[in-house]
Amino acid sequence: MALIQGLIPPSKENWELLNWLWQFFPLFTLVQWGTDWYPQGKTSVNSRFNIPGKIGWCTMEVPGFLLLLYIMNTLPQDLGIEKLPNHNWLMAVLFTVHYLYRAIAAPLFLNPSMSPIHLLVWFSAFCFQLVNATCIGGWLAGYGPTTAADWSGMMINTQVGLMLFAAGLFGNIFHDDELRDIRRNAMKRQEEKSKAQNEAGGKGVDKVYEVPRNGLFEYCLYPHYLCEWIEWAGYWVIGGWGCVPARTFLLNEISSMTPRALSGRRWYVGKFGKEKIGSKKAVVPGIL
Repeated sequence: MALIQGLIPPSKENWELLNWLWQFFPLFTLVQWGTDWYPQGKTSVNSRFNIPGKIGWCTMEVPGFLLLLYIMNTLPQDLGIEKLPNHNWLMAVLFTVHYLYRAIAAPLFLNPSMSPIHLLVWFSAFCFQLVNATCIGGWLAGYGPTTAADWSGMMINTQVGLMLFAAGLFGNIFHDDELRDIRRNAMKRQEEKSKAQNEAGGKGVDKVYEVPRNGLFEYCLYPHYLCEWIEWAGYWVIGGWGCVPARTFLLNEISSMTPRALSGRRWYVGKFGKEKIGSKKAVVPGIL
């Protein structure tokens, strides 16, 4: 059953058009290179249009994998496909696993706190998720390979891609947890100081920031971005060179996250000084 005729799930014509247009997304990210204004996370601002961080992050990311799974379960029937290859479902599962962590486990259960997200950022990410899931979901659900024979000769690609995906995912989780440890320790110190100040008639403690140091944080400030790129590069390898939606997703992530990382490095330098940041790069050790 189609939720929106011709769009959810997409018709072949609409999917091809959307898939082609989606490749030009990096052009829209050029505006990020000209400003450090990004009202989310460390650079969040006070605004009546803010959404609580945890709820905002969850609601802007969850629709992506839900839409992909919906397309996977409806489009094949529309196209008369009785059964999709296991390889298609493998890629759908990997996509879902990533977002179960990023959209549900991390914000709702693992992160001790999250700064508010501006409605503009939320809406942009929400749209990104829907378009990206439609492109990848359409490819997996019937507009890409539809038989086991279509995946013949892809064993090495699959093995290498799975290793890259796993390395990127676990690297992402590891470096995210380093940031969470900073927040946990800061919150613990805050509670102790706040309790002492309240007893003495104080007004509490301001939010604390630190420079992370473990893992690849020794060499760059946003290694979790780099690990996510490695993850989705592995996803593209699994899909093969002809998996245009996976390639586009990777390039779109790099184009949107690179200026954020560079802006974030400027934030760190402004907050802690050049000497403390030293030679740490923004996102790629020794390069960028």
